[in-house]
Amino acid sequence: MATSVSIRPEVAGDQAQVFRIHAAAFPTAAEADLVDRLRDVVDDKVSLVAEIPGAVVGHILFTPVTLRDGTSLHRAVGLAPMAVQPEHQRHGIGSQLVIAGLSACSQRGDSLVFVVGHPEFSPRFGFAPAAPRGLHYIVEGFDAYLFVAELQEGALEGKRGWVEYHPEFDKLNNEEDGP
Repeated sequence: MATSVSIRPEVAGDQAQVFRIHAAAFPTAAEADLVDRLRDVVDDKVSLVAEIPGAVVGHILFTPVTLRDGTSLHRAVGLAPMAVQPEHQRHGIGSQLVIAGLSACSQRGDSLVFVVGHPEFSPRFGFAPAAPRGLHYIVEGFDAYLFVAELQEGALEGKRGWVEYHPEFDKLNNEEDGP
């Protein structure tokens, strides 16, 4: 892809384009609706867009997640959702979004990032399987897809338990399950 891509923070004027990107990249508009809901209820987030001249073509969102270890709660962030306009996929834009997003999270002081992702994609960015480290997604059946990345060395030390995304993600699971 010869067109240059820039990554920048999402601004209010991007919302309609971000919605269209997620609606086009996923089988339903559930992820697009999720982004809109999270935008309304989560202040502490990293939301970036990929832009080519004249258009926003990708989006990535990081929101707080909770790690429950039975005795205390730990804060981390979760990557989700991420989307690239279908005609711009497979040109490295998603990778650029992930790298820029992890950098932004690190710069603001986040130490751990979780993603429910693809086993072939996530490890390219420093994510490792979470289950062997004693970290599990709160919903059963996701251990093979839950990955974690340390943004600060030693951040995983002593961390075990259940990873829980914002409650808005529960609505996503219900929407995808259907009536």
